[in-house]
Amino acid sequence: MIFESETVQKLFPAAFSSREPITHKINLMRIALVHDHLNQEGGAEKVLRVLADLWPEAPLFTLVHDTSRIGLFKDRDVRTSFLDQLPRCLFRLMLPLMPTATESYDLSEFDVVISSSSAFAKGVITKPGCVHICYCHTPTRYLWSDTKEYIQELRVPGVIKWFLPPILSKLRVWDRLAADRVDTFVANSQTVAHRIKKYYRADSIVIHPPVDTSRFSISDKPKTFFLIGGRLVAYKRYDLVIDAFTKLGLPLKVFGTGPMEGALKKRAGKTITFLGRVSDEEQAHLYQEAIAFLHPQEEDFGITPIESMASGRPVIAYRRGGVLESVEEDVTGVFFDRQTWEEIASVVRSFNADRFDPKVIRERALTYSTEHFKTTFEAFVKNTYASYQEQQTHLCE
Repeated sequence: MIFESETVQKLFPAAFSSREPITHKINLMRIALVHDHLNQEGGAEKVLRVLADLWPEAPLFTLVHDTSRIGLFKDRDVRTSFLDQLPRCLFRLMLPLMPTATESYDLSEFDVVISSSSAFAKGVITKPGCVHICYCHTPTRYLWSDTKEYIQELRVPGVIKWFLPPILSKLRVWDRLAADRVDTFVANSQTVAHRIKKYYRADSIVIHPPVDTSRFSISDKPKTFFLIGGRLVAYKRYDLVIDAFTKLGLPLKVFGTGPMEGALKKRAGKTITFLGRVSDEEQAHLYQEAIAFLHPQEEDFGITPIESMASGRPVIAYRRGGVLESVEEDVTGVFFDRQTWEEIASVVRSFNADRFDPKVIRERALTYSTEHFKTTFEAFVKNTYASYQEQQTHLCE
């Protein structure tokens, strides 16, 4: 089930009930937020920021908090695990300790725990009577869907890669058991909902993540280049786009930084410009002035295509993953079916941006606004807690 256009009050009647004492308990419920780790700033951290804004009094539990790399939560009560005391450079080597660190959080004082998880956060231990809702960005990729790719792309000595498979096998067992600790899964897309069902044998409902569409607007400025951007990591396959535009000799701008930045620059032709980290304002201007935004990867959901659409600009996307839910073919963008530079070059060569209506594109993007997410997710949490309280009341009668 996807919560989009339906009336929230009809979907979650218990959240709006006027009955006592359940309504009183809802208003007094003590909430904790749990996140995997805070040492990078990506889409999951933006979702967490919105959750933190929804419940400003809720403490935030996480494995590590590197304030030098992420500043979104400097104003919050962040409680870290014992791993936060170890040198940052050893973080990847702490992998076998992360389950124990996650289980060490003291959540005994809370009525509701909301975990934001793509790895370990769903494995927290809660008290009897506590409702655990997991907003799942994806089942742990390197344990399930992308294990071989993860090992191949990991930049560590070969001897470590040799020892890694048995470690991942043990973590996979823990991860599967940890999923059973969740009372209700919320998936960020249908793609993720299918993975939750496959790997965790659990049902979930879909609430798409929030996108700050208010930051973006349509512009009449000339469209002179194509655009890609985000974290420059291997699985996003920006190398294919750069190869295609190098062959075509067309202008392409790249925003963002990451471990693949150096390698991508080496293969880029003269028409490709790397902008590095850009401000929110600069990013908004880039979207406005782009002919189209390219999305060559398979993502769990994909926020950057929505940001492009909020600017009225079409998307050229790989026909896999969460983007199938956000991009409507020939209305807000087009798809390609094979992850090759030749396929991308072919689509770009024949692409005509003039046949897309910027206002229609932006309207579609607004259905993913932060305000819509806040209303829907808050009502869902209240309804889930109210339903649990009703069950407990019936058991005691």
